[in-house]
Amino acid sequence: MVKKIDAPDLIYHLHDKPAWTEALFAAIQHLLAIFVGIITPTLVIGSILDLGSEIPYLISMSLIVSGIATFIQISRIGPIGSGLLSIQGTSFAFLSTLLLVGFMVKEQGGSSREILALIFGVCLGGAFIEMFLSRFLHLLKKIITPVVTGTVVTLIGMSLIKVGITDMAGGQWLLDNQPEEFALLSNLGVAFFVMIIIIILNRSNNQFMRLGSIAIGLGAGYLVSILLGWVDFNSLRELPPFTVPIPFRYGISFNWAAFFPVAFIYLITTIESIGDLTATSLVSGEPIEGDLYLKRIKGGILGDGFNSALAAVFNTFPNTTFSQNNGVIQLTGIASRHVGKYLAGLLVLLGLFPVVGGIFQQMPKPVLGGATIIMFGTVAATGIRILSAQKLEAREMMILAVAFGMGLGVQLVPEVLSYFPIQIRNIFNSPVTTGGLTAMIGNLVFPRIRKK
Repeated sequence: MVKKIDAPDLIYHLHDKPAWTEALFAAIQHLLAIFVGIITPTLVIGSILDLGSEIPYLISMSLIVSGIATFIQISRIGPIGSGLLSIQGTSFAFLSTLLLVGFMVKEQGGSSREILALIFGVCLGGAFIEMFLSRFLHLLKKIITPVVTGTVVTLIGMSLIKVGITDMAGGQWLLDNQPEEFALLSNLGVAFFVMIIIIILNRSNNQFMRLGSIAIGLGAGYLVSILLGWVDFNSLRELPPFTVPIPFRYGISFNWAAFFPVAFIYLITTIESIGDLTATSLVSGEPIEGDLYLKRIKGGILGDGFNSALAAVFNTFPNTTFSQNNGVIQLTGIASRHVGKYLAGLLVLLGLFPVVGGIFQQMPKPVLGGATIIMFGTVAATGIRILSAQKLEAREMMILAVAFGMGLGVQLVPEVLSYFPIQIRNIFNSPVTTGGLTAMIGNLVFPRIRKK
């Protein structure tokens, strides 16, 4: 007999079917919690890599694929999916690495289409790694320990801080082309306005305010920027009325130097997704051990990989399970996966209208920077929290010292790789790859000193 977790606060359990009004209201709350999270990685990548007119389409695809991926994850089609109310969305973990891939193509004079073709090509290849790993989860935890995971997550956040602070001051394009307008007090003022609103709402006793803090902060900053005359909506008239998903719209290409760091992030997100799915099972009153639990975890990780492959085919970035929706389950008392079908429909519906992406494309960089600086800092803080929960003895401290030294070293002084072949430079100029591999190797080879 499967032992379930006692969850007295649940109104609807996993297999219950609420009335459509309750299901739709719960789905809207889930949507509010994840909408900004789904489109922000796409918005950041598109803005920093200057993808211009492609951004609305990319945002539309991120919403459509997240809806389809959520439906697959909750419905459990064959072995694919957890069967829980586990929501899928665009992963933040790949941001730093995909930006490096994009910069690599830009440095060689590549166009927006060539940038996206390579990004989607390596993401498609990496997705099969996660699908393969889903069959061997019991072995993976012995290789990717919390010390390795914490190191990588911390480096992901730290490596993105420069992007966030640059956007607060006006963005990289402004720094390169109109440096006299970079870091104007008006830019920084709007950015700090957004940041302060997010902080205040995040520390509110009202859980709705905490869940919507980023969305509300961005909305307030966007409104201020409109009043300042920073936003021009005339370009929205040129957008088509509907978006048509086109597989491999930008083509597809592959490069081993770009693939290795992306593959490594897939390895790390596998571990993170195990934690997210376990938390979802816990708050849903479902077992967190035993055969049913393991079946759901394996199906969920397989779903993550399959959905990320689907994302690459339909021109968006890797998908993963979203942890913030566990808070919505606790808040509403509704763990019914039936709700997820309503949410999936809402995501696809929003994605069909390019104007949604077009509106967000117009968001000024200082508004985005005021939010992303907190998001990226939160990623780094999450990694520190993972590390702080471990027993860090001399061996673990040495692993961290070498991993952080190497990872942050190649980011701060990229010239240290100048005399290496271009293929090696492209792989190890990522602080995430260098620091993560260093932590993994150290974890495998550093000896443990036996106490007498």
